Amino acid sequence: MQHDIYFKKRISYTAPVQAEHFFFDVGHTIFSSFQIDEGTDLLLRLVEPPPDAALQHILDLGCGCGVLGIVLARRFPMAQVTMADKDLLAVRYARANTELNNTPNTSVLGSVGLEQVPTHPYDLIVSNIPAKIGDDAIEQEFMLAPIERLRPGGVFWFVVVSGLNRLIPKIGVRHQLNLKEIKKRAGHTVYRFQKPAHT
Repeated sequence: MQHDIYFKKRISYTAPVQAEHFFFDVGHTIFSSFQIDEGTDLLLRLVEPPPDAALQHILDLGCGCGVLGIVLARRFPMAQVTMADKDLLAVRYARANTELNNTPNTSVLGSVGLEQVPTHPYDLIVSNIPAKIGDDAIEQEFMLAPIERLRPGGVFWFVVVSGLNRLIPKIGVRHQLNLKEIKKRAGHTVYRFQKPAHT
C-alpha cells in the first residue's frame, strides 16, 4: 500500500501469544495510525477461544486496519475470520494487510455494525469498541447485536477505553448479561461474555 495516496506508514508488531511478527500498513485518518493501539494489544494478550470445540467462525467487529482479525487468523488457521468496518478506507487497508501477512482464511467487508456481516453463528467475536459513536450505538451495535450472533457457548471478548467503564457494567446489568471484567490496565479494560451453552 506504500503507493496508495492515503498511505501513512508501515507498523511492525509481534503478537503476544504466538510471538509471531506482523506488518500493518496504515492510512491517514484510520484508527491508531501511529502504533498498534494499546487496547488492541491488551486484548490480544488475553483473548481465548471457547474451550468446548474447534473454532470455525471468528468475527472482528470494527476491524480498522485488521490487527485483531489478522493476528487471530494466524493463531487459528483452521477458522474463517470475518472482519468488518464502516470505514471503507479501513476496509481497503485491512484487505491489503491480509495479503501482506499471508492470512488467506480472512474476508474483509464494509458494514455499519453487523448489517453486511454473514448471519451464521460465530464461535468467537472480538472488538476494540469505538468510544465516540454514542452510548446507544455502543449498546445496540457493539454489545447486544454481537451477543445475538454468538453460537451457544461462544465467547465475545472486547476492550474499551476506561471512560466507557461508566457504561459497560450498566448495560450488562440492564440486560442481565454475564459480563466479566477480565483485566483493567491504565487506559483500557477488557471484558468477556460467554453465551450459555443451553438457552
